[in-house]
Amino acid sequence: MKYPKFLTNDSTIGITAPSAGIGKYSKEFDLSLENLKINGWKIIETPNVRTEGDVSSSAKERAEQFQDLYLDDYGKVDAIICATGGDFLTDMLPYIEDEYMRTDCKWVMGASDPTNLLYYMTTCYDIATMYGHNAGSFDAKKLYQSQQIAIEFLKGNIIPQESYNLYEKEREGRINGEYNLTEKVEWKSNKQEFEIEGRIIGGCLDCLRYLPGTKSDCTRWFTKKYKKDGFIWYFDIFSMSAEDVYLTLFQLKENGWFEYIKGVIVGRVLFPKNYTSMTYNKAFEKIFGNIPIIMDADIGHVAPKMTIINGSIAKITWKNNKGKIEQILR
Repeated sequence: MKYPKFLTNDSTIGITAPSAGIGKYSKEFDLSLENLKINGWKIIETPNVRTEGDVSSSAKERAEQFQDLYLDDYGKVDAIICATGGDFLTDMLPYIEDEYMRTDCKWVMGASDPTNLLYYMTTCYDIATMYGHNAGSFDAKKLYQSQQIAIEFLKGNIIPQESYNLYEKEREGRINGEYNLTEKVEWKSNKQEFEIEGRIIGGCLDCLRYLPGTKSDCTRWFTKKYKKDGFIWYFDIFSMSAEDVYLTLFQLKENGWFEYIKGVIVGRVLFPKNYTSMTYNKAFEKIFGNIPIIMDADIGHVAPKMTIINGSIAKITWKNNKGKIEQILR
């Protein structure tokens, strides 16, 4: 696994919009950038960052602007953070050129729709990537611990992350952009207590479901290469129903994604729903059986959000509805 160089006080972050642009949220986005600049980092934006609409630009243009940052065409760039989420990132993947991805190595961070770019880089090119926050995710007068940890990760301080005390059920109650934490956090599991270790991989399941059958799906090659480590899969669910989750996991399993699996950790669902007696717990248990499964973890769209390094070795401990994730760059 290739781990890019971490950021220093004089590093430059490139921001691009491989999915949607930030549109009307420019004020919040500017605050987020100011919180990044406090660390001494300079910011370079590609032309598509501040656009409106379903996508920031055409699929080819999005790939080219990402590539321009990766190849330092805008000046020296030390890491790339995706501007925000969206729906259509996957259609830019065919335009990413193999050569530069194989010869260069930079941290790329994102969340939600950027999943498939991060997953593609890690599973096809063996480059570690960071999931959990976009460039617009730091838009608060006072950053919460999980946001600060994401920044520390970019600096190379890979801090162990423990489950939080409260999570945010309603964003509408935010003051000065700070998380509106009101609900008790409880990581639920099908086990009494456990500790597992393996190479961690995953992302937003709403996005990953579109990869099987495409040229961007290198999962079986990746899992075979690291089969001795075994795998911990993490999933962030945005709005898929319990039925869709079950059928998607079934499809991924049939495509050979879950060989050598050791455990699963699933974040809180932002917009939960079901149409039959299927539940999210049942969906995962029917697919994965008796292996350790954690539900309602601090991963994904519901704040606070942990940072996951795709491709790293993760050790996860769980007991009494509390958990801890430690990540090792090996």
